Formats: sequence, structure tokens, C-alpha cells
Amino acid sequence: METKPTIKLSLKNHRNKEVIYFDFKYNRLLIELIRSFHGVCWSKTLYGWYIARNLLTAQMYNQLKEVAEVDYSSIKKEELEIATQIKPNKYLYRATTTLPKGYLEKLQQHRYSHNTIRTYTLYILDFKHEFQPRELEDVTKEEINTYILRLIQEQNISSSQQNQRINAIKFYYEKVLGNQTEYYDIGRPRTERHLPQVLSKEEVFKMITCTTNKKHKCLIMVIYSCGLRRSEVIDIKLTDLNSKRETATIRQAKGKKDRLVHLPKATINAIKEYYREFKPKQWLFEGPNETQYSSSSISNVIKKAAKAAGIRSNVHPHILRHSFATHHLEQGTDLRYIQEWLGHSSSKTTDIYTHVSTKDITRFKNPIDDLFETNT
Repeated sequence: METKPTIKLSLKNHRNKEVIYFDFKYNRLLIELIRSFHGVCWSKTLYGWYIARNLLTAQMYNQLKEVAEVDYSSIKKEELEIATQIKPNKYLYRATTTLPKGYLEKLQQHRYSHNTIRTYTLYILDFKHEFQPRELEDVTKEEINTYILRLIQEQNISSSQQNQRINAIKFYYEKVLGNQTEYYDIGRPRTERHLPQVLSKEEVFKMITCTTNKKHKCLIMVIYSCGLRRSEVIDIKLTDLNSKRETATIRQAKGKKDRLVHLPKATINAIKEYYREFKPKQWLFEGPNETQYSSSSISNVIKKAAKAAGIRSNVHPHILRHSFATHHLEQGTDLRYIQEWLGHSSSKTTDIYTHVSTKDITRFKNPIDDLFETNT
């Protein structure tokens, strides 16, 4: 049986602030997990990952324990308080509740994304805590229905969270225990429809031109011009690029599908300029020690560029993907091609961009303009 890696947590002073330092031998799984934690940063001076002392949560600590042996002896008497510190809330028990046997391993075997694994594990911890000390195998379908209904009534969970909690529970009974497929009496909610936020072409251009760092500028251009998800741009390798064919291969994206996207000449030129200066080795965008760029770093780059461009709304990476699709639609690109480039399985998912495009909205004359033109 493969032994877990060891990670040591220690208190250090960094820039006049007390931080928790993560000390471990190179391990890709640990790096990916730690980089996903909110507030984690890389320090060149410490040459490692750290987090502000007050940001280490019970959920983070619990996730570390699932994949590694956690040594916090150097924190001495405060170790338990620090390691499980979290703002007072109803989920403190997650730090001391263990996952059902085989749950995490089965999620990994099915190659679920890290975000899905994190969500499912948290929700199954809640479910297990609800019925402690009983064995989950003894919980009835009726009790599960009652549990979900109570969350809806008392906690007013969203329709999306309701679906995720049901799926997390179903995964345990059907995939881990191997039980037959079960249907629950709590009606699956209708999907809430929210129109995506979209930037104008001018705003995107200003974000690019206001960014002086070639790596960051290239990152913005790749996400926008290829319509990529954040996880997809993180996974691009140099070998996935073909400048002669002006394409990039997006491998095993959402739905575990490969697809080709177009690399426009402006983006290819930006990649070449960035490459000459930064010389990445394996991944198109790399962090410290030639590791993949972190999700939080991408968010920070986008937010900083939007602020420099004078955009007041909250801009995140996915808005560039929405903008790519909407701008294509507005300039007449067939929706079927946009669906293929975005990697949508269903055209219904892509159809939402028809509701934010101004192509047809502004084509017709509004009656109020006619009123003012004829009476003034």
C-alpha cells in the first residue's frame, strides 16, 4: 500500500505577518490541492507556499489529512486551535468528521474534477454528520428525502446546491457501495437561468493594452480569443500548440473530451513574445518550480487588468469566455461553431448567448426614438 506524503505546518513571519508555512517534498497532488485553497500564496523568500494564519480553515485541514500525514508539532500548544481555526459557523464538525471509506478514492478513479471532488466531499461529510453515529448503509431513502427537504426549508439552499448534495449522496450509495440506481422523491429543481455578464470588445481590448506584463497579457488573450475555461488554460501544454495550423488542442476538458480551438495571429504573436521572455518548459503558463499556473493567480491577473482598464464591475476569468461567445454571435458567427469551440455538449447551453447579444436588440428602431424625433 502506497504511503501518504508528509506535510509539515509551521508558523513563520512573512512581511511582518504571522503565516502558516506548508513544508513538503515535491508532490503534484499536494501542490494542486494547496494551490486551490483560498488565500494561499507562493513566497520567493520562503521558497514555498503559505497562508495567513487566520485563513487556514477546518475544511482545508481536513482535506490535507485525506491525502497526507499532517505534522503540526512545531506549532506546539496552539496546534489544534490553529489547524482547525475557522470563523464561527455551523460547519466546524467537518474538521473532525471522516469521509466514508473509499469515497475519495472512487471520486478520483472516476476522474472527477478537483472542484467536484471538493464539493462532494464536503456535502457527504454533512450527510454523515447528520446521521451519526449510525452507519450510512442503514439510512433509508425516506430519511434522505427528509434530510434534503429540511435543508431546503431551513437553510434555503439553492437549486444548484440541492442537486449537488443529492448527487454527492447518490455517488456514495451507487458508486462506492454499488447499490442500484435510486430516485429520490424530492423534485429536482428547475435550473435557475441567469444571463451571463459580458464585456464589450473595447473593454477587453483595454484590459489587454493596460497589462504590461507579457505573461499576463498573453494569458488574457488566450482565454478570450479561445473562449477557454480557467481549468482549460491551466492544462495547456506547449506541445498542444500548433502555430502553423493556428490551433490549440484542449485535452480532456469538461466531459472528458478533446477539442480544437483556433489560435488567431494576434494571440500567436503574444505567445511568442511571452515565450521569448519567460521560456516555460512544459505548461504554457507556469508557476514556481515549473508547476502549472494556479487558479487564484489567473483570477488575480484578470481582476488587476479589469481595474487598470477602469471596469467597475466584478470581472472574473469566465466573463472573458462569455464575451468571446457573445462577440462571435454579434458578428454573425453560426451558433453551431460557437458551441463546438466552447465544448458544449448541447446547443441549449450555447443558446443563452442569444439573450445577451445586442445584435438583434439594436437592429430595430425603438418606438420612443420615433416619438422624440417626430415631436421635437
